[in-house]
Amino acid sequence: MDVIDEQALLEALNSTPVVQGRAQDLWAEEAVLRQWAREHGGPDGQPALDWLRRVRDVLQAATHGPVPEADLQQILAGVHRFPQVSTRGLRWPLGGPPERMLAVELVLTWYRVQEHRPGRLRPCGNEECRLFLLDRSRANTARWCSMKACGNRLKARRHQERARREPGA
Repeated sequence: MDVIDEQALLEALNSTPVVQGRAQDLWAEEAVLRQWAREHGGPDGQPALDWLRRVRDVLQAATHGPVPEADLQQILAGVHRFPQVSTRGLRWPLGGPPERMLAVELVLTWYRVQEHRPGRLRPCGNEECRLFLLDRSRANTARWCSMKACGNRLKARRHQERARREPGA
């Protein structure tokens, strides 16, 4: 079983928020990233942390636009799945460099979301926000990472702009 699920993928993608107008990197602090890696069953040595930061940046770029194939191929180099038969059935565990396995699982989860929920993982519609959302709505119409944070703010801003353009309306 993979240890990285959609929620963990969102945590990784959303680890560079804008707080009070300033871009932050929550994973810049070693202790925070080490804790995240441990919570998700991965190693917390420096090479593993470096791979996690790198894959986070690559997946953020891929979610915004074209997939950086060369970067992803480098992350996935030397990784393989091999069959294991047991009384529980057939399993396909990952194999590869241990310091990269958590980063690899992030990539695999990202691709799984792209395949099974096409167009649903996207950047927040607020251009000032750096967060991502996974739209789970039936109509696939979610636009903001949070209605409370970004949605209300942008709706209020648009309303104020309309009110200024159309006095008395």
